[in-house]
Amino acid sequence: MHWTNRYGLAMALVMVGWAGLGALVPGEAQEPAAWMITGAQVADGTGAPLRVAHVRVVGDTIASIGSDAPQAGDRVVDGAGLVIAPGFIDVHNHSTEGIATDRAAATQVAQGITTVLVGPDGSSPPSIADYLAARRASPATLNVATLIGHATVRTQVMGEDYRRPATPDEVARMAALVERGMRDGAFGLSSGLEYVVGSYATTDEVVALAKAAAAHRGVYISHIRDEADVVMDAVKETIAIGERAGIPAQITHIKLGTIGVWGKAREVVALVEAARARGVDVTADAYPYLAWQSNLKVLVPNKRYTDPASVKEALDDVGGGRNIQFTRLPRYPQYQGKRLSEAAAAEGLGEVDFFIRIAEDEVGIIGHTMSEPDLEVFYRQPWVMVASDGGVGNNHPRGAGTFPRVLGRFVREQQWLSLPEAIRKMTSLPAARLGLADRGRIAVGAKADLVLFDPSTIVDRSTFEAPRALAEGVRVVWVNGEPVWREGQVTSARPGRALGR
Repeated sequence: MHWTNRYGLAMALVMVGWAGLGALVPGEAQEPAAWMITGAQVADGTGAPLRVAHVRVVGDTIASIGSDAPQAGDRVVDGAGLVIAPGFIDVHNHSTEGIATDRAAATQVAQGITTVLVGPDGSSPPSIADYLAARRASPATLNVATLIGHATVRTQVMGEDYRRPATPDEVARMAALVERGMRDGAFGLSSGLEYVVGSYATTDEVVALAKAAAAHRGVYISHIRDEADVVMDAVKETIAIGERAGIPAQITHIKLGTIGVWGKAREVVALVEAARARGVDVTADAYPYLAWQSNLKVLVPNKRYTDPASVKEALDDVGGGRNIQFTRLPRYPQYQGKRLSEAAAAEGLGEVDFFIRIAEDEVGIIGHTMSEPDLEVFYRQPWVMVASDGGVGNNHPRGAGTFPRVLGRFVREQQWLSLPEAIRKMTSLPAARLGLADRGRIAVGAKADLVLFDPSTIVDRSTFEAPRALAEGVRVVWVNGEPVWREGQVTSARPGRALGR
């Protein structure tokens, strides 16, 4: 790939330095930087067929798409043989804190992500206004938007006394906090109804909070109450919350997480399709891996974490301890990365007994308990978008590999999706969900969040043993018109913006 100016002078970046491009004498007025990506195949984000065109960017905006020649002073990128797409929008990202401590966010931009939505699973910054102000004061390579978390406002109102249904007064106070978060810029409400704090909430409580978000044109994105044996009821509840609250609802990381429900993806799809047919605005997102990441306690739905019978049933549901891998194990760090079965054997204990021993610790796990045929069914649905459930510093390979994995394995190798359709699921579909009218498409006037990649080589390289290995095949990523990733490294630019509703 060649970089030139309008007059054909080669930009030897390794000699001149990226930061030197367009440098001015101090005191000179600076014209907006202009880029021309020539001859690339344009995947415009709508699902339309690829077409070869030149894409010109001026400042932070796409200025033209077509066959016009570069103008004087344009920085020209030869895109022949490559695909230019809108930057990928990750609607389930756990970089809430990571984006502040690692503003380069290499694992994210290396895979083409330009915007992340944080605050998922019911857990968000306690003050949306303060969080967005901090991101504006210390920008990263990425744009960041946030949800307001159900569990966050629940604990703000109920404190440690959350193991019960909320009173009407408490629900009203929670709703007021949601309203404040929405006014301060949140894009909607998230819930994690399978997790401890959220699990005690009634459906009516969540509906009341969702109505508060709906009043500000927000969305409701939920880690549903169960992704295993009672997943159908949990899907129905999510649909009901969306319908009753009058809010767009999204089942996040849609999955069938235990072997007892393998093969039932079409039943889940049927529930969603029936709701959509009667006018309920419900969608989903999915990550492209057959293993989920959470905490140890989610394995035991009845919360009897030290009851041998309950624990045995939980482990049987996931095919035994061999399918549970530790990502965090405070008392036994030597077993991080190992399976529960291995750790138990090393300690001379049965799996149930070892589980009970660590049950009250803060244990992180990966569950290798999903079926590829189910994943394929979900990914083929036009209303399912791509999302990582990863983020900066994540110890699951999805944190560094999600989007290239879809393009390399599900598009190029397995042909589950066409490339334009996969790009739509990564760009205009999530943008529309969030109401980001100026992102998610390659169109004149849209913000210049762009990713240039090689469709013949793009692929994930992260694994469960090396979860932060960077993806391959992404050549350049622009955020708001500035390159943040090029030829294998993060640039010095930090043009990411804090996006408010």
